[in-house]
Amino acid sequence: MNDIQRRGIGMTSQRTRDRLIRRLQEEDITNQAVLDAMRNTPRHLFVEEALAHRAYEDSALPIGFSQTISQPYIVARMTEVLLSAGIPQKVLEIGTGCGYQTAILARLVPQVYSVERIQPLLERARARLREQGHRNVQLKLADGGMGWPEKGPYNAIISTAAPERVPAELLQQLAPSGILVIPVGSENKQVLQAIVRRGDSQNFDTLQLEAVRFVPLLGGVERQ
Repeated sequence: MNDIQRRGIGMTSQRTRDRLIRRLQEEDITNQAVLDAMRNTPRHLFVEEALAHRAYEDSALPIGFSQTISQPYIVARMTEVLLSAGIPQKVLEIGTGCGYQTAILARLVPQVYSVERIQPLLERARARLREQGHRNVQLKLADGGMGWPEKGPYNAIISTAAPERVPAELLQQLAPSGILVIPVGSENKQVLQAIVRRGDSQNFDTLQLEAVRFVPLLGGVERQ
């Protein structure tokens, strides 16, 4: 990929990215580090070439395998909530997908672990993240509902897919005072939740944030 492709042209230009950032600010995204990460991450490189001209719209886009790249507002909102109590040293992401949310996190926290159940998506994400120089990310093909216990506990966990109920395994992998940001509910009715562990106890406080719509969190692994 040449330098022009990396910078983006036309609808993927810096001006177009800046327009998206202004829209996020209008939607009450205030964390400057999150906004800078969004501005500097080339979203057009995480979507199919045919959709690159739509990369900086504030909308979700298909990435294949019945999965989507999340709406930029949702990425920014979830990341902002994740950082609300400070910068977590170690973050677990459930659902690598195309790797865009992973790349945003990699710019903001020291270490990111991410699991994806669909092998072709994981391989594409790994290549994109490596090409962009993100060395603080580890990826694994796994059932997201199980998390990645061998690498835990985590100061923060973020899920880009919605279970009908919060998996107990994810709560168990939260470090003391850790936060889990996750959409929860059925396909037609989901709520974004922030769940905070009370110190080192087994008690959790749950904050209902807003209505959202994500792909469901499915079990198992797809190797193709």
